[in-house]
Amino acid sequence: MKFQSTYLQSVYDGLEARNAEQKEFLQAVAEVLESLEPVVAANPEIEKWGIIERIVEPERIIQFRVSWVDDNGKVQVNRGYRVQFNSAIGPYKGGLRLHPSVNLSVIKFLGFEQIFKNSLTTLPIGGGKGGSDFDPKGKSDMEIMRFCQAFMTELAKHIGADTDVPAGDIGVGGREIGFLFGQYKRLRNEFTGVLTGKGLTYGGSLARTQATGYGVCYFTQEMLKSTKNDSFQGKTVAVSGAGNVAIYAIEKAYQLGAKPVTCSDSTGWIYDPEGIDVALLKEVKEVKRARLTEYAAARPSAEYHEKKNGEHGVWQYKVDIALPCATQNELNEEDAKMLIDNGVIAVAEGANMPSTPEAILAFQKAGVLFGPAKAANAGGVATSALEMSQNSERLHWTFEEVDSKLEGIMKGIFHACDDASKKYGLEGNYVAGANIAGFEKVADAMIAQGIAY
Repeated sequence: MKFQSTYLQSVYDGLEARNAEQKEFLQAVAEVLESLEPVVAANPEIEKWGIIERIVEPERIIQFRVSWVDDNGKVQVNRGYRVQFNSAIGPYKGGLRLHPSVNLSVIKFLGFEQIFKNSLTTLPIGGGKGGSDFDPKGKSDMEIMRFCQAFMTELAKHIGADTDVPAGDIGVGGREIGFLFGQYKRLRNEFTGVLTGKGLTYGGSLARTQATGYGVCYFTQEMLKSTKNDSFQGKTVAVSGAGNVAIYAIEKAYQLGAKPVTCSDSTGWIYDPEGIDVALLKEVKEVKRARLTEYAAARPSAEYHEKKNGEHGVWQYKVDIALPCATQNELNEEDAKMLIDNGVIAVAEGANMPSTPEAILAFQKAGVLFGPAKAANAGGVATSALEMSQNSERLHWTFEEVDSKLEGIMKGIFHACDDASKKYGLEGNYVAGANIAGFEKVADAMIAQGIAY
């Protein structure tokens, strides 16, 4: 990676030398630092206080063994992580991911992104992330409970309502949060808002399940309105994924007047020209926890395609809006060019870093509106912070109250990105705008707190 700033270049080169094998983390850092070139040039205090060197190094990395017993009585061993990246503006906040692909590079990339995403929400939360290479697929409820209890036995030493508040992510939904919370309460003998995404009977927030999917649509709607005086109304939408983010992005897109026609999981994808049946999708994925083949079997208008290398999947269809909501680097340059050729006008990321750098550049060159993950998918963590507020005050807000606050936050995030891009002569570049707006708040807090922090 080449930077114009010798300061940024030297920081990145040192980071790359120390973390050469961590490609996901280095990709995330390179993208942010590239956006910060004009900010560093205009603000010598950043170099004076070593802000870049400090912000790319986690404050703390916790790695631990997780030993648990499966239903056959066999001992299994997984690796657990919690990266506490930056607490300049509040306690560490970020999800726990359970997936075989989890390693230190992935967790550091997610934690680094979380710093700026959390800053953009305007709420007082720092950046962190955690998880394990444990795969919940195919495991019984009892196996998942035993794993979660073993995982929390170690993690509980390092988290707390005013220190680090984990949430869910891939592989961690309401069931897992419940098991984790129960073990934390048992170990610490306290009932506190230490986890978000909790059940409604024990401190959870209404609208949390819907928040990331709804949020990406609110961001996209504001982006369309502010730049094109347009909206979701009458648009066709491609969505990837079939988890919480995808399901509720599809639901909100319908509510805003659009027709979502795709979704996907790890084995294949659905194209449904009549529009995705949300109720059926929820039944297949949330109730049965089954594959999309069951959706196709129950829906005559749906086409199921098994995933094969080199195929464009959900991105090959003629759509107006694309919402990648599955996983990192799922949308590449070829996919982007196909979407562009088919007339896409807006892309917003519901997953974390789902578009490759080459894909983002292709969208920007073609004049396609592009909402980056750290801005567009911040609805989940924003609503988690709202859950923290409710827990602290011992209050419970209505769905409408939370949803209204979420919509306001997502609109505010778009305008923060837009204003920052214009301030540094990068109008319309919301990747740079999101990075800059998120960074400036954290950098100011770090300078104010001194280098001892």
